[in-house]
Amino acid sequence: MHVRKLRLLTPGPTPLFPPAIRAMSAPDMHHRTKDFIDVYKGVTKDLKYLYGSDRSVAVFASSGSGAMEAAVSNLFSPGEKVIVCQAGKFGERWTKLTKAFGLEPIVIEQPYGTPVEPEQVEQALQENPDVSGVFLQASETSTGVSHDVEAMGKIVAKTDAILVVDAITGLGTQPLDVDGWGLDVVIGGSQKSVMIPPGLAFASVSQKAWDKGEKASNRYFYFNLKAHAEGAEDGNSPFTPPTSLMLGLGAALEYIREIGRDGLIENAQTLARATREAAQALGLELFAVKNPAGSVTSIKAPEGIDSSAIVKAFRDDYNAIIANGQGSMKGQIFRIAHLGYFDFHDLFATIAELELILSGLGHKVEFGQGVAAVQRVYAEVTAKQ
Repeated sequence: MHVRKLRLLTPGPTPLFPPAIRAMSAPDMHHRTKDFIDVYKGVTKDLKYLYGSDRSVAVFASSGSGAMEAAVSNLFSPGEKVIVCQAGKFGERWTKLTKAFGLEPIVIEQPYGTPVEPEQVEQALQENPDVSGVFLQASETSTGVSHDVEAMGKIVAKTDAILVVDAITGLGTQPLDVDGWGLDVVIGGSQKSVMIPPGLAFASVSQKAWDKGEKASNRYFYFNLKAHAEGAEDGNSPFTPPTSLMLGLGAALEYIREIGRDGLIENAQTLARATREAAQALGLELFAVKNPAGSVTSIKAPEGIDSSAIVKAFRDDYNAIIANGQGSMKGQIFRIAHLGYFDFHDLFATIAELELILSGLGHKVEFGQGVAAVQRVYAEVTAKQ
């Protein structure tokens, strides 16, 4: 085949929203002019819509990990006990971050593919009443599992501890009632559901978290949470912001307003359900069975097939990039994303390609079974609209 379009089917970076690309191609704009200040204020307002909360939002020129670091360094002091929910590679990142800043993490660890249960968090809080924070992922992208953020939020809210949620892939793919569930810090990233390139991170912060931060003694400079949050309110970043990315974010957030925050989440959840049903129709086993994520679906490779071969075939034969397993799961699972600028057209093609790839690797496939499963979900959903 001669014409080959590159297609990102990974949970980050994700496909770019075309109007955002055009916005990023606009003429240079100085970040201290009224024009850009107005853009920044508009982005801040629309981020609050995405979060569903009027809490202050800090915006950083970094990947999502920068906002994760800011939450640790700005709100906690060396020696404080915290609970880390660790159910994958990104839960492990919370453990590493808390240790890097001198905190003492109590790690609740679950095997890859299994979520940490709210009851485990509740028990750990009862056994350690001096804990000052709880860290978790809304969506653990490395395994395709989501956590029960609502239950955990309501448990932590009854204590003096603050709840810090890495929602970098959860924001825009699963319901998150920031205020109602007591989510003190909620972190997002630009290369996920908001459909622009990597380079921006954001975090909403509760008053409870700000009050705790007033007593924190860790050191930071660039990742100053309060300075970035205050700057976002008046359109003046404390440091030079990536102006083109901010223009792109503004365009993407306008689109999210158009389709609705709930519509964005429903899109991801529906594509994820269709993918799970397609995988099972093809005789494949899902890796994350309990609390599967809306951001990405993790699927076990058939017996005798290395998932790396599936990932390679997508890239070589169809110029499509899917994700392999991470860490100990590399070679055992493959992951197909659904967050942001994905639609059913993408999924129809992806599953059709998967059928061809599996057949070529020796897995018995009846062509059309997986695609038919996606079609059934599509027909069901559109019939209700």
